[in-house]
Amino acid sequence: MSNGAPGSLLSQPLRPPSAGRALAYLGLFLLGAVVAFAGTLVQGGWFPGGLLLALAGAAGAFLGGSYATGGRGGAVAPAAGWIVAVILLTTARPEGDFFFGAGGGSYLFLLGGMAVAVICATLGAGRQPGGGSARLGK
Repeated sequence: MSNGAPGSLLSQPLRPPSAGRALAYLGLFLLGAVVAFAGTLVQGGWFPGGLLLALAGAAGAFLGGSYATGGRGGAVAPAAGWIVAVILLTTARPEGDFFFGAGGGSYLFLLGGMAVAVICATLGAGRQPGGGSARLGK
C-alpha cells in the first residue's frame, strides 16, 4: 500500500507467538483433550441428551478459545486437542475394553464434534486489521 498503512495480514512476515500466547494455546489444547474425554463418557451414558451436552461443551471450548485469544488459532488449539484425544480413545485397550460403543451415538459424537470444530474455527473471532475505515467520503 502506498499510503503507509500496514498491508494485509497475509502479506506480513510470520512471527512466532509470544511465550504467553504459546502457553495459552497449550492450555487450550489440554482443555480440548479434557472436553473430549468428558464428552466421551457423557455421550454414551445419557443418549441423546448426553450427546447434545458433549457437543455443546466442545463448541463452548472451541468458540471460547477463539474469543479468549482474539483469533481463530484459539479455536484450532482446543479442536486439535479434542481430535487427538478422541482418536486415542477410539483404540481398544489390551483388556478388550473401549470407550466408544458400536452405535450411532458414537459416530454422531465423532463426526458432529469434527463438524463443530470446523464451524467454530471458521466462524470464530478473526483478527481485524487495525487500519482506518474503508468508507469513502468520511
